[in-house]
Formats: sequence, C-alpha cells, structure tokens
Amino acid sequence: MTIQRQFFPNDEDQTGAAKALLRLQDTYNLDTDTLSRGNLPGVKHKSFLTAEDCFELGKIAYTEADYYHTELWMEQALKQLDEGEVSSADKAYILDYLSYAVYQQGDLGKAMMLTKRLLELDPEHQRANGNMKYFEYIMAKEKEANKSSTDSEDQMEQETEVKKKDYLPERRKYEMLCRGEGLKMTPRRQKRLFCRYYDGNRNPRYILGPVKQEDEWDKPRIVRFLDIISDEEIETVKELAKPRLSRATVHDPETGKLTTAHYRVSKSAWLSGYESPVVSRINTRIQDLTGLDVSTAEELQVANYGVGGQYEPHFDFARANEPDAFKELGTGNRIATWLFYMSDVSAGGATVFPEVGASVWPKKGTAVFWYNLFPSGEGDYSTRHAACPVLVGNKWGKYHSRCSHCQQTTWRSGALLVGCLGFLFALHFMVE
Repeated sequence: MTIQRQFFPNDEDQTGAAKALLRLQDTYNLDTDTLSRGNLPGVKHKSFLTAEDCFELGKIAYTEADYYHTELWMEQALKQLDEGEVSSADKAYILDYLSYAVYQQGDLGKAMMLTKRLLELDPEHQRANGNMKYFEYIMAKEKEANKSSTDSEDQMEQETEVKKKDYLPERRKYEMLCRGEGLKMTPRRQKRLFCRYYDGNRNPRYILGPVKQEDEWDKPRIVRFLDIISDEEIETVKELAKPRLSRATVHDPETGKLTTAHYRVSKSAWLSGYESPVVSRINTRIQDLTGLDVSTAEELQVANYGVGGQYEPHFDFARANEPDAFKELGTGNRIATWLFYMSDVSAGGATVFPEVGASVWPKKGTAVFWYNLFPSGEGDYSTRHAACPVLVGNKWGKYHSRCSHCQQTTWRSGALLVGCLGFLFALHFMVE
C-alpha cells in the first residue's frame, strides 16, 4: 500500500483539477449549476459534483485570492444544501467564505446579509461577529462620505478599466473562438478556399497516390491534410510517448531556460526518427510533402491535453527580443508549424488564431500546417495561436521542427517550409 501511495492523487493534483474546471467554466461560459450537474456537450454518462465538491472548488479559488470563483462555487454549494442534499459540508463554513469573498468584490450589502445568515446558524461565531461590526462601521462611514471622495475612486476605476481593455480583447477573441463564435469569412473569401489532391510538387511517391488537402484559412494560409496518419501509426506513437510524458515547458525569454507555465497545461514527450521505423516513416512522409530535409528538424514532440488542458495564445517563432530562444537546440528560428491530430475531441480543443479569427478543429488522422515566418525571415504575427481547453475528451497531437540555417537555400528556391504542433504530433522547421 505504501508503494502504491506514490501513484495516488496529491494536493497538487487536486488544485490542478480545480483550476482546470474554473478554466473551462470561463472559456466556455458555463454556469456552476451546469458543471455541477454534468450537463456538458458530448457527455453520455454524467458525473455530478456534490455540495462538498463545490465547497472544495470554492476553497481552492479562495486560496488563489480568486474571489469571483469563490463566490460562484460557495453559492452553488449553499444552493445544493438548501435543496436538501445530504452532505458533510457545513453551511456555516460556506457562509463564512462566501461573505468574505463577496466583501472583497465590493458588495458590502450582500456581505452583511450573508454574515447575518451565518450568525443565525451560529450566534457565537467569533469572526462573523467581528466582521459584522466592521461591515456596519464601513457602511456608516460610506454614508457620511461626501461626493468628492468618490471622484478619485471613479478615476481609479476608469484606469483599471483601461488596463483591462488593454488585455481583454485578445482573451475575449480567444474564448469566443474556442466556443465556435469566431469571425465568419465573407462568401468572396470562402470561394478562394479549395480542396485538392496534392502530390508534393510531383514527388515520385505521390504522383500515383496523391494525398487529400484542403484550405482551412487564407491569411495566414493554413492547410489541412486528410487521412495523413493511420490508426496503427497513431497507436505506435502513443505507446512510444506515454512512458516519457511529463509536464510541458515553455522558453523563458529572461533566463533562456525551459520552465513550466500556467498558460501551458499539457504533457509532452519527444521522439527521434531512429527510435522506430514508424516515426522514421512519418518523418519521410512530411519531408516528401514539404520538400524539407527532416535531418535538420527538431525531434517530434508528442503532446497530450487532458480535460482543461490548454496552451494560451503564443507564437511558435522567436521575436526580435528573443535572439537566443533556440540556442540550446543549435538552431535558428522556427519557419513553420506542422501539427498532426491523433484523436477526436468530443468538445473543445480547437486550435485558434485570435489575430485573424480562425478556428481549426481536431480531427483524428489529419494534419495542419502554416508558415511562421515570411521569406524575409520576419515573423508573421498573424500566426499567433492557442490550443483551447479540452472540455470533454482527450486530445493527442504531434509536432516537428526544422532549422532555417539548413533550409534557407531550399526556401529561396521556392520549396515549402513547415514545422509541427500538437497528440499532437508536431514538427517545427528551423532557421539558423
């Protein structure tokens, strides 16, 4: 039992799961009752959250000073208890957290009402009695305050709103795209998108058996290959990757080192072509279809996004202020991205481009790619993209990278440059 205990969920796992639920709630505009009752799209067998579960979610939000979600989940816990649910959760504890969270958000009247309800349950509650005296003092002070005292507050609120406006537009676009509420192409632009049989610029392997390709977006140009990786290959890649999966990292521009980040929540592993004939065959396939030499690429990155897994808006290429982003790899910048989708996702999990309003939805056995750099070597900022949280299901992808030092000559001669993202199976092409 002691040996097995190391595999049990710990406090960090519980906190991570709670944060994932809160992330899903915000991204997909889900109310607490919907989440608590398990009324999610694509769910066949519902799971319910008890009042105690809701209380624990509220507590975790409280420890993060996230009083907005504390209020939502404490109210849900209270609602379920008021409806008669039998639970070990204590109404007094819930009201204690709830009243303070409401006060922290500036609703003094509601905080007093909740504190009064708490005192009805426990008249001797020391903190509630102290809070009630304090709330009454603040209320009296506010009544005495003159209008001039509110001018500075209004100014502060306006400054805060300006700061929010600076940040929220991309966040709102990102969440809207994740919900499928993105910009719609005009009919004129849609007419420029085609599907075709593609032979890799008359590559001998594909002249008689071309692959299916379709346009997903025009600017930046994003294309999808269909039936490009078989179920057998997918399972082999998964089996190779599973023992190596660990928390995904990002490049820290300040330290130049890899580190975990709250905005990237997934597991990843790296695979080399020499490890398996299947990986080698996939590498060759990408090389044939792109005209790029895979010997100059990064290893294949396999990523697994569980429920709530995401990667917030980011660039695959290094910006001007990150000249040494890929120094440890001995490569230059990432020219382009190639992403295999190795699973279907019941709900959520799209790859979205907030700058242009594009959403690319996971479809098992397909791959998408796009250029990250212009031929001049300048970054294409319209390729800023994100992996939306998985609402229901499990998302696998695979990535790959190439160095531009080795590919520049090929680029100048007109060949296609590609990189990877995604169980997800990703390939990034690099420059030096």
